[in-house]
Amino acid sequence: MAKRDYLQTLMRDLESHTEVRRFGSGWLSGFFGLLFAITGLFMVIALRFPDWFATPELDVIKTWTGFRGFVHLTLLISYGLALLSLLLRPRKVLGLTALMIGLAAALLGGANVQPAETRDWGIFFGLDFFIVNLLVTGFMFAPLERAFPHRRAQRLFRTEWREDLFYYLVSTMFVQVLSFLALAPQAFVNDHTSSWDAFRAGVASLPWIVQFAIVLVASDFAQYWYHRLFHKVPFLWGFHAIHHSAKSMDWLAGSRMHFVEIILLRSITSLPLFTLGFAPSVMQAYIGFVYVWSSLLHANVGGNFNRLGHWIATPRFHHWHHGLEREAFDVNFAIHFPWLDKIFGTFHLPEDRWPENYGIPEEVPKAYWGQFLYPWTRTGKKTDEVAAE
Repeated sequence: MAKRDYLQTLMRDLESHTEVRRFGSGWLSGFFGLLFAITGLFMVIALRFPDWFATPELDVIKTWTGFRGFVHLTLLISYGLALLSLLLRPRKVLGLTALMIGLAAALLGGANVQPAETRDWGIFFGLDFFIVNLLVTGFMFAPLERAFPHRRAQRLFRTEWREDLFYYLVSTMFVQVLSFLALAPQAFVNDHTSSWDAFRAGVASLPWIVQFAIVLVASDFAQYWYHRLFHKVPFLWGFHAIHHSAKSMDWLAGSRMHFVEIILLRSITSLPLFTLGFAPSVMQAYIGFVYVWSSLLHANVGGNFNRLGHWIATPRFHHWHHGLEREAFDVNFAIHFPWLDKIFGTFHLPEDRWPENYGIPEEVPKAYWGQFLYPWTRTGKKTDEVAAE
């Protein structure tokens, strides 16, 4: 009970209203102390158990001579901010939590930790990949949402932020498993299409920027019909409904996606990258671009962009896809190019207007495991608000 009360107090403090987060209240120092402490702890764990919690592609970062100094500085900053929060804030839970997590990192060995002897099962969980992605994307979009918000009153820790953060954790920590399952179709196609080698060579000879442009259009075309199919087929909608169940839109909301849909989506959209001869650097650039672009489309960022939104996907264009209004149902399936929706009759972007609410008119479980099972347990029951209309 005491543990539950402590966690509830921590969540209440994190989700407190902006009026009590003012500069000098100790909330900012507590929050950033907690962020730096968690970052330091995860990096220490990745250093101590590299076979289980480190992503091989990030070895170049961890072997950099200044990396351990960075980890040490991160932990020192977390200590300092935690102590400042304890001094300034009447409610001590943020500072105390940051201090305890920082001390746990120190007890594990801190920046000088050495790899422990572990049995490598050939499977790793990308804890370092998770924290790097979270920091890079968070520091990119959180300030942008504060500077140019669509809904100014929406808080950083808005409703359902914990669920979306957990989805973010799952999709990044299981990067190896997801990649293996998603790449299986490409491996099969490549093994049985040796006759395509001349075509692949021709694609590889194209200028880099031309390859990148082709990949953008081809993948968006494939994803348009994939996306539309998941709205049309009731069983497939059960998976996609999880993504649409978010009642608030920000950069983190885009991570709410069913495990099965992630695998299927990555398989479909990456087929051209892996089977038609595009350069590896094009593939890497596209993956990075899509990752940032998807976060931007879901972000709580304003700007009507009435003309641009007809040709390049903007937050307002994609927010209409998530709208709860009747006019927002089954529109704006494209991820990059709205002109695909124009061609196939699903474009909707009323001038200077945004959707009033987000979500779907059916009851979706709140917890992760309930949502994971939802495609198989779904009844399509309407929410109380919709049923009352």
